[in-house]
Amino acid sequence: MEYKKQNNYFRTALLLAVFSALGPFTVDMYLSSLPEMMNDFNTTASLIQASLTASLLGLGLGQLVAGPLSDVHGRRKPLLISMLLYFLVSIACAFAPNIGMFIVLRFFQGFVASAGLVISRAIVRDCYSGVEMVKFMALLTMISNVAPLISPTAGSAVTTFTSWIGVFIFLGILGLILTGIATWGIKESLHAEQRVPSNFKELLRNYSSLIRDRSFMGYALVNGILFSGVFAYVSGTPFIYQNMYDISPQLFSVLFALNGLGIILGSQLVKWLSEKMDEHRIFRIGLLIAFITTALILIIVLIHGSFITLFLAIFLFAVAIGIIAPVSFTLAMESQGHIAGSAAAVLGSLQFALGAITSPLVGIAGEDSAVPFGITIFMTSILAVIFYITLVRRSSAISRNM
Repeated sequence: MEYKKQNNYFRTALLLAVFSALGPFTVDMYLSSLPEMMNDFNTTASLIQASLTASLLGLGLGQLVAGPLSDVHGRRKPLLISMLLYFLVSIACAFAPNIGMFIVLRFFQGFVASAGLVISRAIVRDCYSGVEMVKFMALLTMISNVAPLISPTAGSAVTTFTSWIGVFIFLGILGLILTGIATWGIKESLHAEQRVPSNFKELLRNYSSLIRDRSFMGYALVNGILFSGVFAYVSGTPFIYQNMYDISPQLFSVLFALNGLGIILGSQLVKWLSEKMDEHRIFRIGLLIAFITTALILIIVLIHGSFITLFLAIFLFAVAIGIIAPVSFTLAMESQGHIAGSAAAVLGSLQFALGAITSPLVGIAGEDSAVPFGITIFMTSILAVIFYITLVRRSSAISRNM
C-alpha cells in the first residue's frame, strides 16, 4: 500500500514536471539554430535574439492570465486549451513567412506555454500543504530541472537531420502529447465550490490582496530576485567562460549541465532537511548560502581568480537556488489556497520580469569583462536579504505582537 502511494506520488510529480518543462523547451531548444535562422530570414542577429526576448515576455505575461483563469474555471480546462493552442502556434512558427511574424508567434508560443508552468504549481497547492508540499515541490523541482539540461541538446539532435523548422515541429508534437496528457492524465484538483467568481473586479481584488500581503510578497520577491541571478548566469557565463578562460563550447555545455545538477542537488537537500527542521530555517540556510557564494563570485571576478574557484562558487549558488525555490514557493503559497492560480502567476512572472532586467546588465562592459556579472549577481543576494528582513521578518514580528 505504501509502495502504491509512493508510486502515485512520483507519477503525479512527473506529469506536472512535464508541463513545467515546456517553458525551458520553448526558450532553449532552438538556440543552436539561431545562426541558421538569421540566414534563412535574411535578417540581423539582434532581430533573431528579439524572438527569444518575445518568448520570455510571453512566458511572464501569460502566467498573469492563465493563473487567474484556472482559479475561475478550474485547472484542467485552461491547461487543455493552452496545450492545444501551443501545438497550433508551434506549427505556425515553423512556417512563419518572415522574421516579424516569427517574433509575434514566439510571443504567443511563450504566452500559451506559461499555462503549463503556473497551473502545475497551482495543482500542487490544491493537493498538498506544509511539509508535504515542501517535499513535493522539491521532487518537482528536481524533475523539472532536467529540462534545461536536455533541451539544448535535444534541439541540436533534431537539427542534425533537419533544419530549424524541425525544432518547432517537434515542439508542436510535444504540445499535442501534452494535450493528450491534460485530457486523460490530469484530474481536476479545484472543485466548483472552491473557485472564485468570474469578473475583472475580482481578479484585480485578488492581485491587490496578494500585493498587500507582506509575507507573500517577501517570499515572492526573494525567490524572483535570486532567480534573476540565474538569468544573469545564463547570459554572462557563455562569454566569461569562453572569452576570458578559453573554455571550449563543448566543455561549456558540460559545465552548464553540472550547474543544473547543482539545482537538483539543492532540491534533494530540501527533502532531507525537511525531516530535521522546519521550512523557515531551511529557507534561511539557502539565503545564507546564496549571499556567501555571490560575494565570492564578485571577489573572484574582481581579482580575476582561477576558473575552478569561479565555477565552484557558481555551482554552490545553483545549490542555494535549488534549496530556496521549493521552500519559498511553499511558504508563499501556504495561505493562498483560495487563489492559488493567481499567487503562482505572481511568483512565476516575477522571475521572468526580474530576469529580463538582469540579463542585459551583465554585458554592459563588453564581452571581455566579468565585473558587471559579479556585481549584478551579488546585488541579487543583497536585495533578497533586504526584502526578507523588511517584509518577511517584520511581518512575522507584527503577527507575534498582535
